[in-house]
Amino acid sequence: MVKNVCYIFPGQGSQYVGMGRNLYDNSPEAKAVFDQAEKILPGMNLKKLCFEGPIEELTQTANSQVAILVTSIAALRVLEAVGDGLKPSPTLKAEPVCCAGLSLGEYSALVASSVLEFSDAVRLVRHRGELMEKAALKNPGVMASILGVSAEDLQEVCKESKAEIANLNSPGQIVISGKKESVQRAMALAEQKGAKKCILLNVSGPFHSSFMKDAAEEFKKELDKTKFSNPGIPVVANVTADYEKSAEEIKENLVKQVYNPVRWEESVRRISQQGVAAFFEIGPGKVLKGLLRRINPELTVYNIETMEDINNLYSTP
Repeated sequence: MVKNVCYIFPGQGSQYVGMGRNLYDNSPEAKAVFDQAEKILPGMNLKKLCFEGPIEELTQTANSQVAILVTSIAALRVLEAVGDGLKPSPTLKAEPVCCAGLSLGEYSALVASSVLEFSDAVRLVRHRGELMEKAALKNPGVMASILGVSAEDLQEVCKESKAEIANLNSPGQIVISGKKESVQRAMALAEQKGAKKCILLNVSGPFHSSFMKDAAEEFKKELDKTKFSNPGIPVVANVTADYEKSAEEIKENLVKQVYNPVRWEESVRRISQQGVAAFFEIGPGKVLKGLLRRINPELTVYNIETMEDINNLYSTP
């Protein structure tokens, strides 16, 4: 039986020093993506940052977001190029039936579905990261991952602590966001409700919370100046956990995405309902593979990060 495939793309936090180097050194398609991105980003030595670090600079929001986008699209372009020259696996349809991305990863999904040109996505994501960093300086805060507490219980915790739910990632893994004292209070309350673990995340601000509303409004101006097309491949949005139908709807959702929760678990379940059982995680890291295992252990996830990963998907003619 041939499995339908969904392309999924990672978000912030998946970055690491050395990402994309294997593809860049071994594929003209990947090299072209990185070279094009550097022309769009004057003054930013993107290749050096991705390949050599330092990690402290790579992790900065304004840098990591665009670095992950470019690395993900480099992997996508190599996958497309190699797939054209090799016989597909007898059990996989390499052409995706839909796309999705975790937070920042949604921009990679929009490039994959021909909603956005790569050059526009690079420009938008760089600006998005800069605006989010600016908002975080204005409204300092933190984020924390809460393990082993239901969404309902955590809603109560957030109401009492004034923290906010930021990511509904998988069963028993929810990220909260807000002022430091609110998040710390929420962590203590979550432990009282039986949380297995509460972990402060290494991020620079209270992302996907109401503290990002100013950044979202400013970002809307850039979105309005950018050409969006209707999806060539169906895309599932973070904020609705449903398929987007038009360019205008996508723009509206990207504004809301900056300050609303990412509904990743619901998104994956929505995609699975359409008969998709295989996912290609395209880009750096294996964060999404871990989340999908917790959402539904029967789903198959293939990581697309190196030339070896891509070649292993196919058998030669």
